[in-house]
Amino acid sequence: MFSSAIWLVLETVGGLLASACVLRVWAAWADVHPRNPLLVFAAALTDWLVMPLRRLVRPSRTIDWPSALGALLIALLLLLVQFVLFGDLDRVDKAPAFGTILFAAILRVARWLLVMLMATTILQAILSWVNPYAPIAPALEQLTRPFLAPIRRVIPLLGGVDLSPLVLLLVVQFLMSLIDRTLPMLGVG
Repeated sequence: MFSSAIWLVLETVGGLLASACVLRVWAAWADVHPRNPLLVFAAALTDWLVMPLRRLVRPSRTIDWPSALGALLIALLLLLVQFVLFGDLDRVDKAPAFGTILFAAILRVARWLLVMLMATTILQAILSWVNPYAPIAPALEQLTRPFLAPIRRVIPLLGGVDLSPLVLLLVVQFLMSLIDRTLPMLGVG
């Protein structure tokens, strides 16, 4: 019971920090202006982790590698804590191999990205109807455009309604269900 409560807090805090790191990676890839309020928040939340990593790994033109590494390190740390809290410590031979743990951490980072993509798509769709001139709207548009543009090329507007966000949400749900099924099979989910 107590370990479940600790895990809930750690997973929530770790997920928030890792999601902020993933947002930094995603925003760099989508070329969102770094002074956007979303990115200022993400930077304020994660600079303590990302800035030291910048000394080890340099960002490229399109990918913020230090932020990606930060998200991966958080995922690895959460998996380690999960094993300590819920694993069978008497049976160390049952511990998953490092490659399995690394793959599970990558899947967790991918899941955080998918959750953020889903939330961003929903928020962007709502704002496009309610308040398309909201200060956050351009950043949401930039973040979702690379994912919605290919769908928009295939599915035309139906009666003036853009169904591409709905299709994207279905694809994201499918990918999340694949990850959710894979993690327990790895013995770390």
